[in-house]
Amino acid sequence: MRITLSFLTAAVLIAMTLAMAHPTAHHAFAAEFDANKPVELRGTVTRLQWTNPHSWLYVDVPASDGTVTAWAIEFGAPYSLMQKGLRKTDFPIGVAVVVKGFRAKSGKAVANASSVSLPNGRGFYTGADDGPGEK
Repeated sequence: MRITLSFLTAAVLIAMTLAMAHPTAHHAFAAEFDANKPVELRGTVTRLQWTNPHSWLYVDVPASDGTVTAWAIEFGAPYSLMQKGLRKTDFPIGVAVVVKGFRAKSGKAVANASSVSLPNGRGFYTGADDGPGEK
């Protein structure tokens, strides 16, 4: 009887632990980005990942000294972006963009976008609902 109770207790604890596990790819804005460190990036698109739970835009941003920094910019989920009027086709490789957002707490060249402007003047709110920005 005692072994059965111990086994049942262990099985329940394991089941609860697995049920509480969260995917590590999804996170709250404040866990990774600093609302006190806004950035404005002007550069050209090198790659786009249109994936859940967040899309990523990769942009080469030149500095005044001629160096180029490759930035990874987190957007909202694809469905959310499409509801705001954005499509994958809006970001062909080499297109110039202006991205406003917030820098990663790590200090790496990573940001969470709040808006993006395209060369034709179109501008979009791109952020997730849990982050700061211009809604």
